[in-house]
Amino acid sequence: MTARILVVDDIPANVKLLEARLLAEYFDVLTAEDGPKALSIVESTSIDLILLDIMMPGMSGFEVCERLKANPRTAHIPVVMVTALDQPSDRVRGLKAGADDFLTKPVNDLQLISRVKSLVRLKTLSDELRIRSETARTIGMEDMLKNDGRDDSGHILLVDGRASSQERIIKALKPIGDVIAMSDPQAALFEAAENPIDLVIVNGNAGEYDPLRLCSQLRSLERTRFIPLLLVTDLGDEELIVRALDLGVNDYIVRPIDPNELVARTLTQIKRKRYNDRLRSSVRETIELAVTDGLTGLQNRRYLDNHLKTLFNRAAARGRALSICLIDIDRFKQVNDTYGHDVGDEVLKEFAARIRSTVRGADLACRYGGEEFVVVMPDTDPGQAALIAERLRSIVEAQAFPIRSLGIALTVTASLGIAGNEPGVETPDQLLKQADRALYEAKNAGRNRVVAFAA
Repeated sequence: MTARILVVDDIPANVKLLEARLLAEYFDVLTAEDGPKALSIVESTSIDLILLDIMMPGMSGFEVCERLKANPRTAHIPVVMVTALDQPSDRVRGLKAGADDFLTKPVNDLQLISRVKSLVRLKTLSDELRIRSETARTIGMEDMLKNDGRDDSGHILLVDGRASSQERIIKALKPIGDVIAMSDPQAALFEAAENPIDLVIVNGNAGEYDPLRLCSQLRSLERTRFIPLLLVTDLGDEELIVRALDLGVNDYIVRPIDPNELVARTLTQIKRKRYNDRLRSSVRETIELAVTDGLTGLQNRRYLDNHLKTLFNRAAARGRALSICLIDIDRFKQVNDTYGHDVGDEVLKEFAARIRSTVRGADLACRYGGEEFVVVMPDTDPGQAALIAERLRSIVEAQAFPIRSLGIALTVTASLGIAGNEPGVETPDQLLKQADRALYEAKNAGRNRVVAFAA
């Protein structure tokens, strides 16, 4: 994982220390010695995360964070405040200013890197949703990201093995949400999967169950994958915190719990979830009809033409890899000529389903036209893309396609061409042409194979 991190601190020694730790993990690091310079850098440069000192002359970290979060262009950037202040009131003030987390000086290496990686992962998913919504706007669709009226109380699920701590947490959160408390983690998992939940709070205070096992299960289920998780743990339990963040836990709070900090962290997570929910709703409701292929359910060429430009330009600006896979069903005309277009449509639907089962969450799968499909793979070089394409080719070939209307099964294969944004590739059209040439080579070489473009 790579990302561009901005370190803001007026003490050069602190900057150098954080910079060295981040560079050792292959992050791209920018630095600023004060708030105004930090704001200037963020305005002109793409930043993935900000490590922000609180105590700075002129403009404090609190004010910098407030300005960042008030600006729609920078509000989505995660901010971690790095400070010697360790009072709950300071954390509450920072959270109200929009901070995503805190690291206390001297900074622990494990918590620093795990927290940075966790927040960068969350931002990557949010960025993908945001740029897809931007694509909707560029093709003339209505902006659906305005407030949808969901300012009602949050729906919070508390998993806690002790009645006394359940009571304290429920009392603290009563003004801002409806809390359902459970002591059985499996019952809580079912509750989260079957009902609308805005936040799950997992209190690791009971020896009867592993709180990280529950967090892992919540992250693995489709219905609960995007629900924010807040872990309650003990001060100094660094190993548990690091593992939790690696599993995808969004935030944590240490005992003894300060009620004001709990409320602030809870509101932050609920606000972020509802923002991302609106983004997903925007993608689903405003793009589906206009840019979805009616037969296969994949994005259509209209969407690809617009969104590929965004992905290509973003990859170029950040110096990241981008690969494209052009796919053609072998001898598809024979299927239509022999069995009719209805059977051909069944094959196309099943083929699209197998593409969905193969590609990753950040990949973009489209029906390019006829029996041709495209998969765009961000942060993926041609070598990695070829491995993904080979997996898809194998899945297509391995199992015959069921034709339910005739009660038969057809053997189907596909040819795939790969190209990447390597030096010399300056436009999305050039990238597509190179993938098309690679596909042509795959066809000429006997079909049912993956070929990567070679200059």
